[in-house]
Amino acid sequence: MGFLSKRDPGDLSSMLVTDFMMAETGISHHLPQLMGAVVMPVLAFASLVWIDWRMAISMFAALPLAMLVLWVSTSVQRKLSGKQIQAKINAGSRLEEYLQGIRVMKAYNLLGDRFVRLRDAFAQLRRTCIWQEALLGPFVLFSITLVRAGLTMMVLCGTYLLLGGKLSLLVFVLFLIVGSRVFDPLTSALTNFTEFRYFSIAGERILSLMNEPKMKGERQSPMAGNIRSEHVSFAYHDKEVLHDITITLPKDSLTALVGLSGSGKSTIMKLCARFYDPQKGRVLFNGIPMNEINPESLMSRISMVFQDVYLFQDTIRNNIRFGKTNATEDEIIAAAKKACCHDFIMRLPKGYDTMVGEGGCTLSGGEKQRISIARAILKDAQIILLDEATASLDPENEVEVQKAIDSLIKGRTVIAIAHRLKTIMNADKIIVMDSGHIKEEGTHDELMRQEGLYFHLWNTQESISGWKL
Repeated sequence: MGFLSKRDPGDLSSMLVTDFMMAETGISHHLPQLMGAVVMPVLAFASLVWIDWRMAISMFAALPLAMLVLWVSTSVQRKLSGKQIQAKINAGSRLEEYLQGIRVMKAYNLLGDRFVRLRDAFAQLRRTCIWQEALLGPFVLFSITLVRAGLTMMVLCGTYLLLGGKLSLLVFVLFLIVGSRVFDPLTSALTNFTEFRYFSIAGERILSLMNEPKMKGERQSPMAGNIRSEHVSFAYHDKEVLHDITITLPKDSLTALVGLSGSGKSTIMKLCARFYDPQKGRVLFNGIPMNEINPESLMSRISMVFQDVYLFQDTIRNNIRFGKTNATEDEIIAAAKKACCHDFIMRLPKGYDTMVGEGGCTLSGGEKQRISIARAILKDAQIILLDEATASLDPENEVEVQKAIDSLIKGRTVIAIAHRLKTIMNADKIIVMDSGHIKEEGTHDELMRQEGLYFHLWNTQESISGWKL
């Protein structure tokens, strides 16, 4: 997951759509044409050289020079094609950014000509395309001219030999007929060669993705157990966000991660789910290093409820069923009732068969959140990861979601990120993070007695709770 999340969305979408399409076109269309264009002249030369070697050599004398010109152009093409592909990826990313952020841009009047990033990306793409055509075109045209010049050289050579009585008219006519046909596939091949080379760059990008190391792990995941990090350090690119973290998240307990934004809470949660592997140290599940556990086996033991819920463009029933693909109707309804979403589902036009818009756009934030909790309840995993599940909800929805979460976490190992400290007062353990370090650790009462960072955060929240406009 970490590998995918750090990639540019435009890069991935271009690779999965455009690059594969170009690779398919190159392999199924251009490669057979190139093979035919190479085989036919070789066979023609091998046959004609037995009839008259002088005419055969004159016909194909310029071909090696034409191939040399194309070979020289490949280094230029590789550089230009790389820039053009990057410009295309950048344009795609800026377009996706424009579409996703159009509400913000409307609110701040950053539309049309004022959205410079999108305009510049398209302008750069146009420039790279023009440069590629302008610089590679002469190489291709010169190669075609050289190949076609072979026919002229053959006519001159044949005329000289014919006038000198060293060549029969029948042989001369034969070479004229063959020569007029043999260069057509070569011309087509030379035209397609640069395009095939461009497609090969797409193939290299695909191979680089396919050669990415797979997630290792052969051992089966334990059913339950504590999660422990030992001297874990982790960095995004060159920025280290966790520094020598050693903590234990006990089995069958609620552990809360609190702290200021950017302190490393979400990163610890991602390491617990093995979205990333730490650069230093190790994370263990019930004493087994996570990088030795089969990833699918590990994820079968974990349920996650994110702050930003994503629902698929499908029925509500099938969105809940993602937690357990073979779930019965009774199990789905029971999970929905525990998640406090059965009532609002039944008020929808088609109940559980109501289609959800892409990303859940047809439902409110609280409704999406409760459906995601129903999904987690249905999965019935022993480890629950809660990433600030009630942060952006109104009070009424927050009460309903909190009830659903209480039903979800009973008797399980729960790790929760919380900004509202009142929601985790009864946690078995509270870990306070600060700038990638563990600042404090203990229960609510213990941390309040220490009068440290947690005490400061608690008092700050209490002091602003009475603010009014």
